[in-house]
Formats: sequence, structure tokens, C-alpha cells
Amino acid sequence: MSAGPGSLPRFMQWSPAGRGLVFVLAAASIWCLLAEMYRLCDMRTFTLWILVPATVVLYGWAALDRVRGDGRLFRAVMIGTIGGLIGAAAYDLFRLPFVFSRAWGLEAAGVPQMPLFKVFPRFGALILGQPVEQASYSLAAQLIGWGYHLSNGATFGVMFAAVIGEARGRHGGGWLWAVLMAVGIEACLLLSPYTGFFGIPMTPRFVAVTLTAHVIFGVGLGVWFAWQSRAWAAPGRVAAAA
Repeated sequence: MSAGPGSLPRFMQWSPAGRGLVFVLAAASIWCLLAEMYRLCDMRTFTLWILVPATVVLYGWAALDRVRGDGRLFRAVMIGTIGGLIGAAAYDLFRLPFVFSRAWGLEAAGVPQMPLFKVFPRFGALILGQPVEQASYSLAAQLIGWGYHLSNGATFGVMFAAVIGEARGRHGGGWLWAVLMAVGIEACLLLSPYTGFFGIPMTPRFVAVTLTAHVIFGVGLGVWFAWQSRAWAAPGRVAAAA
């Protein structure tokens, strides 16, 4: 197979084939949870044998592209990762007043108390091979669960980069597409066994809050891509923020 710029074959560059492979590797993070919910594979097995190897391959490949390729795949993966983490941070910051409404005295102002961070230690417990429901979760379960949550945000950003190909022009590929992707993710979760699996009541209030949070994730991701659009064309370097 012929190689383009650099010394890597075309399927290992930022070509349609390369983007497809990047998307598949990044999607391993969310598929880890989906496989558990649909009883295809438990999260512990999936993490050890699929998610961790896929993550190592993805970022190892990106590093290789920086050294031996034209750097476009490396920049895309880094921009997507950072954008996804920015979106995840905005997503969680929006939800904080609901999680700590009672402690912060916000209930009187009409902000309901909602257990929106309830799932994170449960993610960790499942990855550790422990029961999903426990009276008290270990520090390891808490940290691993939060780490898994952030990995979802980062890899959604990489998947978005793979879909749009490159962020070009003043609008960086269109932040609206990032919002639509985020809303699509939320819709898929609501249609999945997610709420029932983790014992979350499917109320109109829950749907409204989580849908708004995903819109905010999409805005954060899209604005970052718009800001970093020039970095895609900058040979040999990633965005300065990376």
C-alpha cells in the first residue's frame, strides 16, 4: 500500500481509512459501558482486554504519526482529546448545583437535589469486578469511575474529530455539529437500559437537566474546535494548548 506524506502507509494517516480506525479505537470507551448494559461482556473484561489495548494503540499511533507521519492524525487526536475533556468539564460544572443543591442552600431557589454523579463509583465498581450496588464505595472505585467518565469525554472528542475530518475556516467545522453529536449521545443513552441499569428515575426533570448538560458539552467541544481550527494546517506541531 502506497504511503503519502511522511513514511507511514496511507491507512495509518489522516485518510478516510485512518479516520475510520481512529473512530473505532476511540469508541471502545463508550462500548465498554454498552457491552455491560446489554450483557455482551462485563466491564472488567472489556476494560482489560479491549479498552486498555485500544487506548494504547490509539495514542501510540498518534505519537508515531507525530514522529514518522505528517502530524495531522496526531493533531486531530490531541485536539479531540482536549476538546472532549473541556466539554466534560463544562458538562460536570453545569451539574454541580443540582448535585449539591441541598448542601449549598439552593433548593429554596428552585434548584432540585439530583444524584447526577451517582453512576461514577458504580462505573468503578464494575471495572473492578465488584457489585454495582454497594453501601459504601472504595476510593479506588471512585477514582476509576471518574477516570472512566473522563475517558468517555476525551474519546467523544476524538470520535468527533474523526467524523468531521478537519476543522477548517472561521467556524472550525461547525460547533453546531458538536452539539448535535452530544444530543445524539444523550438520546441513545436514554433509549438504552442506562437509567434502569443504574436505578435512575426517568423523570422529565432528569431528561431536561441531562439534555441541557449534553448541549453544554457539545458547545464546549465545538468552541474548542473552532478556536483550534488553524492548528490542523500547522505542520509539525499540535495546538499550543496541547
